[in-house]
Amino acid sequence: MSLHRRKIRFLQELPLLIWLMLVWAVLWQDFSPGTLLFGALLAVAVTRVFYLPPVQLSGRFNVLRAAAFGVEVLGRMAWASLQVSLVALVQGPNVRNAVLSVPLRSHSDLILTAVGHVSSWIPGSMVVEVDRSTSTLYLHALNVRTEADAEKVRADVRRIEAKLIGIMGTRDELKRLRAERAGEVTA
Repeated sequence: MSLHRRKIRFLQELPLLIWLMLVWAVLWQDFSPGTLLFGALLAVAVTRVFYLPPVQLSGRFNVLRAAAFGVEVLGRMAWASLQVSLVALVQGPNVRNAVLSVPLRSHSDLILTAVGHVSSWIPGSMVVEVDRSTSTLYLHALNVRTEADAEKVRADVRRIEAKLIGIMGTRDELKRLRAERAGEVTA
């Protein structure tokens, strides 16, 4: 552990402290003032002992895009569940799988984590490794027989990333994403 911790402003750390306090209250199933106070003290102690670098938030969050994305993810989860069931019934143990690398556009820890979680929620793929330095996800994907199948998985993950950038990415990431899309249209 480094002796030189970066100083974190209280307001920047406040959401984490509140979250930890609420987790404590939920675990005890008691939201009394005493439990909340002890949870707050415990949250401060935990954040001092187990230092994590602060998550850099972009300062923007699009609620409408988030709601639409939530509905889309639920639909994709249902559809993928049916596909995985069908593959398991039809192909059984003869299913071909692959571990694929998917380099992401964003180097934000928040976007990288969110893309990894959403990708793992959808049946048929699971994140097995994350290379934070290059912002690359490594996924185990089900029923990948050809390079075209692999590219489809990569495109799906990058589509998830694009939607998450649209929801909560930085203004620069959103600008680069729009420029990339405009380049695809004109090319």
